Amino acid sequence: MEPFSYLIVQARLPQHFADMHGWPELAANVAKVFGALPAADRARACIFAQNYGQAGAVDVLGARLGLPRAISGHNSYFLWGPRGCTGEVVIALGGERKDYEDAFASVERAAVHTCTDCMPYENNRPIWVARGARVSLADIWPRVKRFI
Repeated sequence: MEPFSYLIVQARLPQHFADMHGWPELAANVAKVFGALPAADRARACIFAQNYGQAGAVDVLGARLGLPRAISGHNSYFLWGPRGCTGEVVIALGGERKDYEDAFASVERAAVHTCTDCMPYENNRPIWVARGARVSLADIWPRVKRFI
């Protein structure tokens, strides 16, 4: 058997390398969306990430860009809960509009994150701005849990 022949090729680069790409651009794209919000919305906005990689990019690389800490239901991020996020204004990374429309009064696509050498599931991901949570994030938090 060839070395690493058991790995499934999903991208131009193997996952352990592809996962090192696209994070600075993601933080910058989120910062542009965050910066375009009215000041009152920025003061109460939170950032919801689909996975710990996205959340880590926001937390580590977005800090110097003035971004609030991310929340996510993925792995250990789930344990930290919604971190006081009220759901009044949520910048959501990836996911489907219809899923957010079930939980928020309004949802708009604010940007699309693209990256060349990242994993395909991180490329061409919409960045949504959702407003007016229909229920508190604390109430729906158990439904966003993803331990994988």
